Amino acid sequence: MRFCLAVSHPPDAALDSLSVLPEAADRTIAHLDVDAFYVSVECCRRPELRGAPVVVAGSGPRAVVTTASYEARRYGIGSAMPAAKARRLCPQAIFLAPDFALYKQVSRELMALVRAAATRVEVVGLDEAYLDLTELSFPHAAMRRLVAVIAERTGLTCSVGIGPNKQVAKVASDAEKPTGFVVLTREQACTRFAQAPPALIPGIGPKTATRLRALGVRTIEDLAQVPVELLRERFGTNAGRALARMAHFEHDGEVTDERAVVSASRERTFDHDLSDPAELQRALATMARELCGSLSKQGRSGRTVSIKVRLGDFSTVTRARTLPQATSDGEVVADVALGLLREYRPSRPVRLLGVRLAGFHATSADGPGAGAPAGHNLPAAMATDQLLLPL
Repeated sequence: MRFCLAVSHPPDAALDSLSVLPEAADRTIAHLDVDAFYVSVECCRRPELRGAPVVVAGSGPRAVVTTASYEARRYGIGSAMPAAKARRLCPQAIFLAPDFALYKQVSRELMALVRAAATRVEVVGLDEAYLDLTELSFPHAAMRRLVAVIAERTGLTCSVGIGPNKQVAKVASDAEKPTGFVVLTREQACTRFAQAPPALIPGIGPKTATRLRALGVRTIEDLAQVPVELLRERFGTNAGRALARMAHFEHDGEVTDERAVVSASRERTFDHDLSDPAELQRALATMARELCGSLSKQGRSGRTVSIKVRLGDFSTVTRARTLPQATSDGEVVADVALGLLREYRPSRPVRLLGVRLAGFHATSADGPGAGAPAGHNLPAAMATDQLLLPL
């Protein structure tokens, strides 16, 4: 069903009145994404796997697919699918356990090549990055050279999207995977993806997509026709304005090599639902200590401890507590997390349990593990959080 509410003014005019920053039409932004990264790394290690349906997934009864080769995807296998279902869809697929240490090592090599290709690079995962190519005389040729160098040095293939902003570049890089190379203007992106679902756009998740469908919005073109006032009414002022701009592929975000990391977490899905409080407490305490061990090495501490509890019926509850000062002490975080768990007292068996530390502060190299008190003045060199690869 198409959205049919009358629009009292052209959507572009409405957006112009809401824009905070002018669109930088002369920018050239690229998004580079490695094709099926985990599987590709495994195929480099074992070339005999090339061309076969390969699935990287855990081995437990509740394991999920992390990555599937394009040959496996033809059978309907996709990321986050239960591994058991993937085995049913393609019994002849080759299943491999993930080797995250190797993936991180390859990612470091990959991103060193990417950073050498542009002055501003924003790494957003182990296998993808944005590059600002505005200052280059021949940006398209530069990206083709980079793709060739990556293939030669690492054996990995990449897909590239290029556009005037990060949103266009990201959607373009996904458009013709694998080994795609798509260059689009903002207007071309609006036309090409007009009939695609709104969830194609980064930032529009499943819940927002469901709420949009309730308004009769099935496509990006539909979303572009919804009055901004209605979006602001239904989703809030800022979110409504953002949705309106997304529908027109307008985006002002700059490529930056500095990304604020404000929280980190550990969570675990159990092979079988747990109801024994002692088992849950042991699991939570272990995760809290592991999390703090990693953060201490990175010189980070946080003030807000939270837990995540997903019950057997998939209902999910979070509880949080903010401390008077930042800490990366595993025992302190474990005690707070366990206190939150005891207060909540799950009424049903638990499927997933997690712990998060947020409200980060950097800590000095010779400072105590508990970190700096809230409001402590950090040295200028430490005041900006640097990008961290996923834990």
